[in-house]
Amino acid sequence: MPAYWIARSRINDPVAYKRYTDLVPGIIARHGGKVLARGGKYQIMEGPEKFQRFVIIEFPTLEAGVACFQSEEYDAAARHRRENGAGEVETVMLEAGEFTK
Repeated sequence: MPAYWIARSRINDPVAYKRYTDLVPGIIARHGGKVLARGGKYQIMEGPEKFQRFVIIEFPTLEAGVACFQSEEYDAAARHRRENGAGEVETVMLEAGEFTK
């Protein structure tokens, strides 16, 4: 069953954050992921307006998405945004569930 990596982020240092975003697409692809939405126009319908970037990535399974997020290569890439406060991110891995069948 497919699963979705859903992330909301706030970019505090665009240069350092770009070092992270330049590395991530290849890592995602190596784990079987496909980016469905990244950046782009959005409208907050409800909730805090803290975040300014949204990402949705599809993986073949929940386990594949979790393995990608927990991989050493993703962790190394994420250090570019985690260190020195380059960006704040909330990430959820969500299995598609019964409604999609």
